[in-house]
Amino acid sequence: MLELDLILLPFLDNIYETLEQEDKERYWRLLDSEDQDMFGWFLRREDPEDTDLQRIVQIIRDTRSQTR
Repeated sequence: MLELDLILLPFLDNIYETLEQEDKERYWRLLDSEDQDMFGWFLRREDPEDTDLQRIVQIIRDTRSQTR
């Protein structure tokens, strides 16, 4: 989904390397999620049920302004 690329690719390029290892692993787990779920999470329509995914989604949400 192009919209997800516009969120995740800048994050990967600009923020990912600064994450702790556990958060890097959460990021890769996030990518196994369904596109529609991720889209809803990043638009703040809902939150993931999994607390690990909640953490990485929140990090991405919080850093979006840094990657624009």
